[in-house]
Amino acid sequence: MRKKFIAGNWKMYTTAATAKALAEGVAKGVADNAVTVAVCPPFPWLALVADVLRGSAVAVGGQNCHYANEGAYTGDVSPQMLLDAGCKYVLVGHSERRHGINEPDLFLNRKVKAATSAGLNVIFCVGELLAEREAKQTEDVLDYQLSAGLAGLSKDAVAKLTIAYEPVWAIGTGKVAKPEEAQEAHAFIRKCFAAQFGEAAANALLIQYGGSVKPDNARELLKLPDVDGALVGGAALKAESFLGIVHAAV
Repeated sequence: MRKKFIAGNWKMYTTAATAKALAEGVAKGVADNAVTVAVCPPFPWLALVADVLRGSAVAVGGQNCHYANEGAYTGDVSPQMLLDAGCKYVLVGHSERRHGINEPDLFLNRKVKAATSAGLNVIFCVGELLAEREAKQTEDVLDYQLSAGLAGLSKDAVAKLTIAYEPVWAIGTGKVAKPEEAQEAHAFIRKCFAAQFGEAAANALLIQYGGSVKPDNARELLKLPDVDGALVGGAALKAESFLGIVHAAV
């Protein structure tokens, strides 16, 4: 049975003081390892949050990384830097970078390879725009994002992957995919993963749902057979609401 995985993406929110308080609140509410839990603070607070969470059941992740270990890449952060700051996870391909900053799939593929080679676990985000869903292109989009973004990965790299399905039309809008829509997308992702990496890898793969998850809809989503957790945005910015989703996963 796959263990549920709840990750909070704090995006470009929090100050040093509020990040510290939020991390403390989450740590107090996660008493054991029944559910895998991670938070992804903004880069400036990574070391601070990692220090607060040290020894707790909550891990730390970065929101992005570069594909190079070092170099003249002003404003970027390498996988090794994330590890040194205390990270276990990193997000790659979040829709706000795919569509807001136009990061292409082959660029994301280099990031996945670099991050997993460095020893980080990657939460790789995929998902369709509203126009693509309305044009019935969801499966085509997911198939391409997975095949291009994960091309050429080693067996060791595949074992470090979590997939987050983000219906882009549901992020920050309050809209949520209907349970049957979420299940269909997750099952299709697992099917694509099996074709790419084999049935055993697909059966072990964790697939999170990442579209406006809140405590009041989490339980219904998390009970679906192919939904193995959640990538949480706005609801992750308050310990009470984030912990409500964590507890719904138990």
